[in-house]
Amino acid sequence: MTIIIMLVAALLPAVLLWLYVWKKDPQKEPTSWLVKATLLGVALCIPVAILEMGIETVLFGVDGGPTNLADTTIMAFFVAAIPEESFKLLALWLILRKNPFFDEHFDGIVYAVCIGLGFAAMENVLYVFNDEEWVTVAIGRALLAVPGHYAFAILMGFYFSIYRFVDKSPKIAVCILLVPVLAHGIYDSLAMSSIVDPSIGGISVLVLIYFCVKMHKVARKKLLALKEVDKCDNESSFT
Repeated sequence: MTIIIMLVAALLPAVLLWLYVWKKDPQKEPTSWLVKATLLGVALCIPVAILEMGIETVLFGVDGGPTNLADTTIMAFFVAAIPEESFKLLALWLILRKNPFFDEHFDGIVYAVCIGLGFAAMENVLYVFNDEEWVTVAIGRALLAVPGHYAFAILMGFYFSIYRFVDKSPKIAVCILLVPVLAHGIYDSLAMSSIVDPSIGGISVLVLIYFCVKMHKVARKKLLALKEVDKCDNESSFT
């Protein structure tokens, strides 16, 4: 029974956010494609974890780790943010490059969120099932980590759609990866800072919460903006 509760605690946050975006989509994507994108996100965890362990070993040694704030920032960006968001972008490109249903602005966000939450769900399971204090871990990740991956995915999907349908400039192309990497890296830098400097742990948590609130506001605006663009396009097609 405990295993079932742990599994629900690990998966429920991602499932709820997945359903939220699915409900927001005015023109629903085929379920088979959404499931495919989600499972692709789940599958990313294995190669990403292997790559991250390799990078961490190169940067900090076999038994080493971050010892100061500069190290945690390096780890946040080069061990976590860059590899994870790069693989998510690769998955998004693979799922959309020959997808005949990718025909609306909002679709980029939908598929990016499926991939991001698939990854977050699998990552959550690994964290929850590998910690004796799994209840605390599950609650903390439900409030911050899983919604974080959700927000990163919205940012990636937004710029992916803008590049596809609106503006194929190099600036937008760079933003597809750069913006979610920056958001992810800043998030992880704040989250990891208390590991090496407990004296600023409380401040870091407050700053992290503030950053997450602002990030989600930005993500929500971008989500609603693409939804409104599609609404206007659909209305104009009938006039």
